[in-house]
Amino acid sequence: MKIRLSEYQMIWRAMYEHEVQLLQKLFAEDIIKFEHFGSTAVPGMLAKPVIDIICIVEDIKKIDCYNDRLRFLGYEAAGEWGIAGRRLFRKGGDERTHHLHVYQDGNPHIDRHVIFRDYLIAHREEAEKYSNFKKTLEKKYDSTTEYSAAKKAFVSEMERRALDWYSKLLEE
Repeated sequence: MKIRLSEYQMIWRAMYEHEVQLLQKLFAEDIIKFEHFGSTAVPGMLAKPVIDIICIVEDIKKIDCYNDRLRFLGYEAAGEWGIAGRRLFRKGGDERTHHLHVYQDGNPHIDRHVIFRDYLIAHREEAEKYSNFKKTLEKKYDSTTEYSAAKKAFVSEMERRALDWYSKLLEE
C-alpha cells in the first residue's frame, strides 16, 4: 500500500467514537474497554489517516468467533499479524480507515500503546519530532511496508522514553 500521511484531523476522534459504538453492539459483554491510540489519537500529529482502536477483552480465544460479524462491518481478519496474543482486523481495503487491535486484558502491548500515546500528548516537542521524522520517511519510501520498517528503531526508542516517563510518574 502507498503511504498516505495527513495533517491532524478533528474528525478522527469522532470516527473513533462512532466505530466504538458499532463495536460495542457487536461484542456486547465480551468487552472490557476501548482505547484510541496511534498518531490519529494525538492532536496536532501527522498521521496515516487510519484510526487505531484497542479493544480489551477478557478472553482472546472468544474473539475468533466474531470474524464473520466483523466482516459484515467491513473488517477483514488478519490474525495475530506479528504480535502474539493479538487479533488484528483491518477495515477499508486499500483505502484503509480503521485497524482494530484486540488484546486480552493484561497483555503488555496495551500499556505500551496507551503510554506512548499519552507521552506524545504530554510532550508536544516529541510529537513534533516524530511528525518530522515521518515526513522524511514519506519522501524516501513509497510503500507502507518500507515506511513502517524504517521507522521501527525510531519508534522503539521513543516508546522506551515514554515507558521511562511513565515509570517516573508512578514513583511520584
